[in-house]
Amino acid sequence: ESLSPSQIETLKADPDLALDEISVFLPDLPSLLRHTQLESMALDGLALERGLDSGIPGRKLEQITAMGEAAIQSHQGEEWLEWCSGKGYLGRILTTQTNQPVTSFEYQQALCDSGQQAANEHHWKMTFIQGDAFDPQTKAVFKPTQHAVALHACGDLHVRLMEYGSEAGIAAMTISPCCYHLIQSETYQALSQSVRASELILSKHELRIPLQQTVTGGERVRRHRQQEMVFRLGFDLLTREILGVDEYQPVPSIRKSQLSDGFEALCLWVAKEKGIEINQAIDFAEFEKRAIKRFWHMERMSLVQLVFQRPLEIWLALDKVLYLEERGYRVRLAEFCPKSVTPRNILICAYKN
Repeated sequence: ESLSPSQIETLKADPDLALDEISVFLPDLPSLLRHTQLESMALDGLALERGLDSGIPGRKLEQITAMGEAAIQSHQGEEWLEWCSGKGYLGRILTTQTNQPVTSFEYQQALCDSGQQAANEHHWKMTFIQGDAFDPQTKAVFKPTQHAVALHACGDLHVRLMEYGSEAGIAAMTISPCCYHLIQSETYQALSQSVRASELILSKHELRIPLQQTVTGGERVRRHRQQEMVFRLGFDLLTREILGVDEYQPVPSIRKSQLSDGFEALCLWVAKEKGIEINQAIDFAEFEKRAIKRFWHMERMSLVQLVFQRPLEIWLALDKVLYLEERGYRVRLAEFCPKSVTPRNILICAYKN
C-alpha cells in the first residue's frame, strides 16, 4: 500500500525492475524466469508484393510478416491451411512467397467474401471456406499434404487445430496461441498426458493472467484505460451501495470520446442504457474518489501477477508441445517477433516425423 501511483506505473513498465522488487519476498522467482526464456527466431524480413499489405494496420502487418517468414523458413508440405483466417492476410504472404495454394478457413462469411474477392482480383492462389471450427465435419478440410498456420487463434480454436491436424496427420503446424481463457469448459483442460497428471487447476480468470501484458501505447492510451477502469469500478460501487445491487453490473462498450464527459455523465448514461432509475441525490465526486483508490489497489495487486505472466504462458504452451510430440511431431517452441510488436509472440512449430 506504500507504493505511489507513479511507482506502480514504473514497475508495470519495467518487468525486470518489478522482478527485483518482488524477489525480496519470493527468492525463487529469478530461477523460475530463467527457465522460461525462449530462443528468438532469426528472421531477415520479407519483400512483399505491391498491394498485399492493403488494409493491414502497421503493427498487425509486422506480426503477420514475421509469422509468415517463420512458417516459410521450415516449411513442410505442398499447400497451406490458414486456420481462422479472417480476410486471409497471412495466407496472402504464404502463397505469394511460396507459389503454393492456400485454403483459408473462416467462420464469418463476410470475411470470407472480402478475402476471396481480393484474392481473385490479385490472382492469388487462395480458396476461402466458411465453416465452424467446432463442427466435426470440419475435419474434412485437413489433408496430410498441408502445412497449417494460425496466428493468434483463441483458446479452443487453436486446440481444435491441433486435434484435427494431428488426427489427419498433416505435414506441419505453425501456431501462435492467444486468449487462453476463451474455452468452453470452466477450467483449463490439459492436452498432454504429463499435464493431465498435474494437480494444477486453472480457472478462466487465471487463464487471463498472461494476457494482462500489453504493448505500451503511450500516455494517452494509459490515461484512457485508467479513466475507463475508474468509471467501471465507480459505477459498481454506486449500484451496490445506492441501489442495493449485489452483483457486478456489466457496462456497455464506452467510446473513447465519452470519457471526456466525466464520471457523473457516464454513470447517468449507463443507467439510462440499462434501464436503471437514479432519482436520489448522489455524491458522484465521492464515488469517483473511492473508485480511483480502488483502481490503484488493484494495480498494486497486479504487480505480483506480472512476474507470473510469462511462466504461466510458457506452461500452457508446453502442454501443447507435449501433446503434439505424443502424436508423432517434432516440435520447436520459440519467439517469432519482439514483445514490442506483440506480447503474444510464442510460436509452436510442429513437423510430422
